[in-house]
Amino acid sequence: MKFLYFIYHWLIAVPLFIVATAITAITTSIGSILFSVDFWGYWPPHFWAKFSCWVFFIHVRVKGSENIDKKTSYIFVANHQGAFDIFTIYGFLGHNFKWLMKKSLEKIFLVGAACRNAHHIFVDDTKIAAIKETITKAEDTLKDGMSLVIFPEGSRSWDGKMIPFKRGAFMLAAEFNRPVVPVTIDGSFQRFSRFATQVKPGIITLTIHKPILPGPKGFNTKQLMQQCREDIESSLREENKGVSEGQRVK
Repeated sequence: MKFLYFIYHWLIAVPLFIVATAITAITTSIGSILFSVDFWGYWPPHFWAKFSCWVFFIHVRVKGSENIDKKTSYIFVANHQGAFDIFTIYGFLGHNFKWLMKKSLEKIFLVGAACRNAHHIFVDDTKIAAIKETITKAEDTLKDGMSLVIFPEGSRSWDGKMIPFKRGAFMLAAEFNRPVVPVTIDGSFQRFSRFATQVKPGIITLTIHKPILPGPKGFNTKQLMQQCREDIESSLREENKGVSEGQRVK
């Protein structure tokens, strides 16, 4: 059975994924430029993500979808276990959004252009002026039910456990005074980790926690960061709880 899946993975699933990715990127770019950026920046990638999970035999279970309202703008904060986090969020979050992503991702062939045309927000934290520009773009995005999705770890996990959070996501939340929704992705590391060479079929669970609302004086950044981490960790399997050993070594 493993040999048959190996053949299927490399001769069928991977080529189909590459073709689907190229078509989605081109469609997203053209649709976003010529028509509605909110529609074309979300729906083609949404179906691409679902197709990607289907073709690799990944089943995504969603918990807590009742906790969010499609007409409300949120800042979604999710852990980052592996490459399938992107497909899990895009395909199954159930809310239109823009990514807050690293500037380096803009260089990916076709995909980077599609993200730029879809008005996702690239973060360049090397210059003060660039950071201020990011804040302005993010503030303009958070309206009419459009939300932001952020991976506060900044990169994929080394061992399935969470890397310490960076404060940037929570500073944005405090700046904009928007509800923050912790999101747990569990099982993505087992499906395709940063060191894997082949996708493993199986289940990923996406848990959408209750929104954390700002108080009368807004958010306390440190407390917000701690609460988000605790909420996210509460829905992880035991082996993925704690701080990434790979990060400690570094």
